[in-house]
Amino acid sequence: MDWLPRISGGSSNTISRAQMNIRQSIENLRSLFETQADFNDHRWSRAAREVILTNLYKAFWGPYAHCFTQAPFPADTLLSEHQSRTDPHYGADILGMPCGHIFRKGECCYKCKDCAFDDSCVLCSRCFHASNHENHNVTFYLALQAGGCCDCGDREAWKLDAACQFHPRTSAPRPLDRPIPTPLREMMTQTIDFAIDFILDTLDHSPEETVPPTDEADILGPLGGSSGNGSYAVVIWNDEKHSFSELTSHLCDVTGCPEEEAAKLADTTDFEGRAVVEISPEVEHVLRVASRLSHIDLGVTVRGASDTFREEICSVLIEWLMDLTRSLINETDALTLREFVAARLFEARNKPGSLAVTARLPSTNPSRLEWLFFYHTRLWKRPRLNLKDLYITILNISHSHKVEMAVRFSAVYNRLMDSYLLVDREAETSVKYFAVQLFTVPSIAEHIVKHNRMIDRLLSIIIAFFTNQISNKMIDIFPRTDRIVNVDTPPFRSKRFMPIFSDLRYLCVNPAIQELIAHDETYITNFVRTCRLFVGINPNKRAVSNHVEYEQDAWISVFNVTLSLSRVVKAYAEAFSRGTTQKLCRALTIVAEDILSTCTLHAVGLDRQRYEDIRWCDVAFGDVEYSIIDFDVSSRYVSFHHAQHWLFAELLKHVDLLHREKLAACGYRSVRDMLLRSLSERSILIILEFPLRVAVMIAQIRTGLWVRNGLAIRGQLLHYRDYMLRELCYDQDLFIIQSSFILSDPNTILVTILRRFQLLGWFSGNTSHASYEGAQLYTMVEEFLYVLITSLSEYANARKLSVDEIVKREAIHALALGPCSYTDLCKRVAERIIDEASFDRALGEISTFRAPEGTSDVGIFELKDEMFDDVNPFFFHFTRNRREEVEGILKARLTRKTGITNPVIVPKRMGITEGPFVALAATFSSTAFLQILVFGIYNAMPGIRQTTHSSDAVLDQILHLISLALVEQPASFSPLAARVTFPNAHNQTLLQVLCTLETMDTMKNIGTKLQWCLDVFIQYVPAEVAAVRRVQPPDIESVNGKSVEAKKRAAKARQAAIMKKFAAQQESFLLNIEDEVMSEDEEPGSSIGGPTNSLGSCIFSGLWALGLVQPSRFRREMPAHITRHVAEVVTVPKSLDDAIPLPTPPSNILSSDSFHAFPADSTAFGLHSSFCGHLMHMDCFTVYSFSIEQRHLQQTQRNHAENIDRDEFICPLCKSLGNVILPVRDDLTFNQSFTNPPAKLSLTDWIRGVGIELLKAPQDRQLDQRLDVDGSGEFSFWTAEDADYPSGPPRDDTRRMVQTLKTAVQSVSEQSRHLHGRPEPSIGSRGAGLYLPKHLVAYTISCMEISQRGIARSGYTLVDGISDSSMHLIRASLVSLRTLAGMQFPDRADGGRTAIRQAVMKRMMPQWTRDLLRLPLFDRDPLTLLVEVCAVTPDILPYATPLMYYACLARTCLGLIHLLSDLPSISELPYPIPDEEHNDLFGDIRVFVLSLTRHSPVVERITSQILRSSSGRFEKLVYSFTLPFLRCAAILTRAVTACPLPEPTRTAYHSSEYARLLDVLGIPPVPELPQMEGLQTVLAGWSETYAEVHSNTLFDYSIKLEVPSVYRLAQLPYALDSLFMDTNTLRCQRCKTIPVDAAICMFCGTICCYQMHCCVDGRQRGEGECNLHTRVCGGIVGLYYCVKRCAMLYLYAGSGGVGPSPYLDVHGEVDFAMRRGRRQFLHPRRLEELSKLWMNHGIPTFVARKLDAVIDAGGWDSI
Repeated sequence: MDWLPRISGGSSNTISRAQMNIRQSIENLRSLFETQADFNDHRWSRAAREVILTNLYKAFWGPYAHCFTQAPFPADTLLSEHQSRTDPHYGADILGMPCGHIFRKGECCYKCKDCAFDDSCVLCSRCFHASNHENHNVTFYLALQAGGCCDCGDREAWKLDAACQFHPRTSAPRPLDRPIPTPLREMMTQTIDFAIDFILDTLDHSPEETVPPTDEADILGPLGGSSGNGSYAVVIWNDEKHSFSELTSHLCDVTGCPEEEAAKLADTTDFEGRAVVEISPEVEHVLRVASRLSHIDLGVTVRGASDTFREEICSVLIEWLMDLTRSLINETDALTLREFVAARLFEARNKPGSLAVTARLPSTNPSRLEWLFFYHTRLWKRPRLNLKDLYITILNISHSHKVEMAVRFSAVYNRLMDSYLLVDREAETSVKYFAVQLFTVPSIAEHIVKHNRMIDRLLSIIIAFFTNQISNKMIDIFPRTDRIVNVDTPPFRSKRFMPIFSDLRYLCVNPAIQELIAHDETYITNFVRTCRLFVGINPNKRAVSNHVEYEQDAWISVFNVTLSLSRVVKAYAEAFSRGTTQKLCRALTIVAEDILSTCTLHAVGLDRQRYEDIRWCDVAFGDVEYSIIDFDVSSRYVSFHHAQHWLFAELLKHVDLLHREKLAACGYRSVRDMLLRSLSERSILIILEFPLRVAVMIAQIRTGLWVRNGLAIRGQLLHYRDYMLRELCYDQDLFIIQSSFILSDPNTILVTILRRFQLLGWFSGNTSHASYEGAQLYTMVEEFLYVLITSLSEYANARKLSVDEIVKREAIHALALGPCSYTDLCKRVAERIIDEASFDRALGEISTFRAPEGTSDVGIFELKDEMFDDVNPFFFHFTRNRREEVEGILKARLTRKTGITNPVIVPKRMGITEGPFVALAATFSSTAFLQILVFGIYNAMPGIRQTTHSSDAVLDQILHLISLALVEQPASFSPLAARVTFPNAHNQTLLQVLCTLETMDTMKNIGTKLQWCLDVFIQYVPAEVAAVRRVQPPDIESVNGKSVEAKKRAAKARQAAIMKKFAAQQESFLLNIEDEVMSEDEEPGSSIGGPTNSLGSCIFSGLWALGLVQPSRFRREMPAHITRHVAEVVTVPKSLDDAIPLPTPPSNILSSDSFHAFPADSTAFGLHSSFCGHLMHMDCFTVYSFSIEQRHLQQTQRNHAENIDRDEFICPLCKSLGNVILPVRDDLTFNQSFTNPPAKLSLTDWIRGVGIELLKAPQDRQLDQRLDVDGSGEFSFWTAEDADYPSGPPRDDTRRMVQTLKTAVQSVSEQSRHLHGRPEPSIGSRGAGLYLPKHLVAYTISCMEISQRGIARSGYTLVDGISDSSMHLIRASLVSLRTLAGMQFPDRADGGRTAIRQAVMKRMMPQWTRDLLRLPLFDRDPLTLLVEVCAVTPDILPYATPLMYYACLARTCLGLIHLLSDLPSISELPYPIPDEEHNDLFGDIRVFVLSLTRHSPVVERITSQILRSSSGRFEKLVYSFTLPFLRCAAILTRAVTACPLPEPTRTAYHSSEYARLLDVLGIPPVPELPQMEGLQTVLAGWSETYAEVHSNTLFDYSIKLEVPSVYRLAQLPYALDSLFMDTNTLRCQRCKTIPVDAAICMFCGTICCYQMHCCVDGRQRGEGECNLHTRVCGGIVGLYYCVKRCAMLYLYAGSGGVGPSPYLDVHGEVDFAMRRGRRQFLHPRRLEELSKLWMNHGIPTFVARKLDAVIDAGGWDSI
């Protein structure tokens, strides 16, 4: 009991009764915890958790439960959850406090670069939308794990006030809280103390590493040495190495448990962080199980079962403590409980921990919080995350709490880094990442740096870790400084070192810390010594004779360290912008001295086995000897890495502190003078040496001299000069070379550079070279001149341009290469430039943005014309190719503006007017520079020396250097150029060499630039130029003007000749192939267009169309009891053949809206057929099918685009998916006019004639046997599973065609009996399965009509907008039906069509509704009856169409009565509609409807009530529901007839679509019904028959109304991030969690887990939730929007593909997987194309084309 919390005050005699009760309560709680393990047989359960929580709360509040809740408190419930449901005050913002909202997994976090102090400051969705960030640089991301908090309202987190309405920047006093009773306060204190101490006492004996013990002695026993019942628990721990399937399989193999139990263990391991696999008293058994489990590098521990149970109690206690910080007391007080918990955590522990552990803690009396920090590694995922939430909540209480937390955290920081770097298996939940919450707060960072030496400790960790000073899993706190790094040791292979540098950088960017760094030289001294470790690491040596056999990849880790360190270097040096000139000079001296001691091997750092002492040599250049460093880059070791030099370069960039006046105030004449006070001239050359070596090595690698070093050296080069690293590394080297010209004599620097490039001899007149062969010599000269041009023209650092100016300059030069997308633009500039908040603003200023218009293009940025004036073609970030490209663009622009053919691009002055780099221009007047210019031209001049390679690039660079000199120093440079001669150049001056070059005809490409230089020389040395110039300068304007006009005339002449020749060739081509012209979709002689005499060159005959028949759940039926859908029908436009725009995307989505999608359970199942438009001979098709089978046999591992088990194939031309072949031609019975049939009768006469004909016709028993026994009038031979289909191989091509169709539909029908709803016949009867006229032909026609809704007509009706291939598809389907029917009557000449015709007409006539046709006509689909008519007797279509229209009208009225009777109130529908609006179409609809229902009193009474309250809505609903039938009838009529539909009358033309279709189809409107006796008789018979069958009830009838509105996919919000405003919006209904990657079904709006283990159905072939949901929603196809992946997922029959998202960011690009984090917005055109693909049933073909384009071996989802 020594760990029991002590109660203060008095002796035992003076302890009050209340204190005794508290002690007894705590004692009972302790006893409960001790006995729970035995009581539960050491197995943790939900019931045990309930008991723990219940007793905790009882002990916590005692008799004061009313202070926390007024409602009954349920067991196994957290207090905060209970209060959130019952207390209206819960969750209210506390005035004057920051938001502090703790992010949950999957929640959206926002960053505003314009407002935030740094990149760690984030906003929750609620605060972001409540604040103003208009035109700001905003990004967002999804929290992958719970943790982190919203910084809104924290003044130290934001530079600008975003004016959040919930957390304004106002200081408000803390609200007055009601006092807490003293006994309650004591109970809370003691209970919290007990809980924390119980946690620490348990964790004292918990393992820190998840390694299985080797024997019984290694198993940690329970507290006190007792083993309870002697049981031991095997525990597995979570990691990121193993997949769910791998762990499940391994558990089954090792433990023998069932797969379901193993899957549960895997789920528990992932969610909780660990799971108990087995509990057993047999030590050998648990050790054996643990050993086998660990074979796959799985974290496994074996502990006493009672200890494991106690640890589970600790997890509940941590959750309970976190819950207290989220709970209220006294209804509104949200702070008191947080302060209580914080106070107890800040207290010292009642009982000291184990001596071994205490020795590792720096504090003598550590607080409980420090112990919890230290024990964080011993916990698992769930309690870790809960603890982090607890810490963040305490952190946000007040500033003093932040300080206290920071002090405690920094006290154990070293030990936390030990665990993080060396031990922790689950690093992503490490408490080390809590540092970002502390180190980024300016005041907190200042406090821990000043009082806890945090920067020095971080530097010590870096030194000790990378020099491998590690013992007993602990990094030395005081490392030795005489060690060097070894890149082959484990620290460099570790990927966890980056947070060390991040923490250091977070501290160094703090303004207060920067003040310390700038004014205390200790910081710069310690840091430069740390940088010394990484100077010269991983050096490279050129392989001369042999190739490198084994290329190591250690350089990758080294570059990762370099990248992290270089960012810290930049931040460290930027601190001196807050210092003084004196402090900066002192820092430069310290860094320079350390560089000197490192490079001269006086200090430990460089590897002495690879680096030698600096050696000096004397070389002559011109008439002067120079003492320089002797080093050969091609034969010695050179490293890319020298962090000390980068630090020196960054310090030198503070040129505003190094002005002459400020230096003079410190006693220095210049920066050079300042350095020479402590260094020598040679020391400056030593500082230059390492960056220069890298520049030369890069040049040699690019030249090809290091080719034998393999790909590793090329990889290092690409990374070093890559846009991510170059600004931090390579650009620093170039800047040091540039700086050396002001720190030393320019002549010496130039000679040193030439010596290092091995070009001293070449620039002295010797064109031969010992090392460089052929083109290598000129390439090295180019590389040298590039370095020289950069050094003498780059001014960004020399002038200290502001960040905004640098950003703008970089963006201008990136766009100068041409218009590009934002992604391509980011590849052209440095990463830091992209991250600047001003980048997007600068982009808007300098460019014009062209938004994407189509579905595949992206947003394009194009540089404004006036911005080209700021482009420098020799910009140092341009490669040679890019420089030439930009130069061509600039010249073309100048030509357009001035008319000059070959204009000169004159460089601009650097504009350096102050600072140390004013002296840079003196280089142009140096003799060494002049000699470089002379011999650069002289050696490259044709005719003077033997040159075998092109030297144009060298001459161009030399002329640019001359131009720079003439722009910067014309007065001093010109006399030198005219008077200084060089013996090795025939004693010529630079001016003489230029004049000689001007006379050469081969130099015309540089003539204008050369002429410009000489013209400038004339201004300063006119006499000297006149004396040596032999070519008189022409009048450039006149010459160019004449040449331009001549070129224009020549170009026009050439163009005319070309066009004339092209016209002749085109005419000849058309004459030769006039009869063979073909398009992709229609080919005369081999197309679906019609009969022709030419069938191409194939030896076979008979063309067939390739088609696809697929199951579909596309058609939608009106769901019952949902007013919203009926209301949408009321608002449907009158004409569906007018353009109907897409609805405006909603601004946000509520979790209950299901994205305004249509319910999946209200769809109609059917078959959809389609043509791809290409034809094939039957025998060719047989050969092609065989080739597909062979391919499947050869590529067994491939996920093929087609499935041969389903008889699928891919069209060889367009790669469309197919599974059937259909006929192209048909006989002439279809080819007749619709409006003028032979001897046209009136409808009444025709009805009368049909009656007489049917009375005379004899009974056909053979046909009667083929009618369905249910009395519907359907024919059994048109069912998909008809048992009487002829067996055996087909005898001709027609039978083979029918066979493919029959196979396809039969397979689908057998698998979809639960979907199509058609009653199955009795055993032995025919007619099973789908009914093809309804489920295939009529369904396809209906889908065509639906796809045309909302599309503007091109003629009089929608039919004019339907393609010919679709019409031929319908005809082919009808021919297939006729063929199937004819196969039943092989002995009849007409194929049984006469008998079928009479049966169809009997079905239409009500007097024949008896026996075999006993079901009422209203139970049949009128469109299906029209299809039957067209298949066998299309001549009666003009009469059948009006009949079926009225059948549809009557069915619709009856269906509406049923639908409206289920609604709560018709008045809830939208606005009332005038009753007379549809009088011209329906007259008095009430009379018509009541005549239908008069045979049923119940129905008639309900009908009367509905009609009285409809206010015109009923007419509108009838109009909307019957319009689709008219549209389908028009499509069917156009397909059947050979000629277009007739034009509507003038009156109908200007009416609605309904009136036009009635007129075109010859259907009399309802007002004319009284004059049509025959039609009245038929209607009366139909309604009477219907009433007889469905007697006096509404609820047993089967009329289903189709949705008549425009079909839409699920409505996604306009802004993508709106999906994350409410986390419940993306909650999966299957697993009740928020998926890491959610997928939204675009059909019904259901949320699915995408590629998640939680919702995989093991019984269904291991398929994920998207595939499972597809079966109950889309049937065989699925369309999902993957939210986090920002992509569309297409599914078809077990295969799938991924397509682009309909969302684009502000730059007009798809942000796949949210990598850039930009806000994304819905693009209408992309959404429209997505909808078209769905409506046209194109998903199977889309998937097939995706799969056909690749050859994968891991399934389509691995593509």
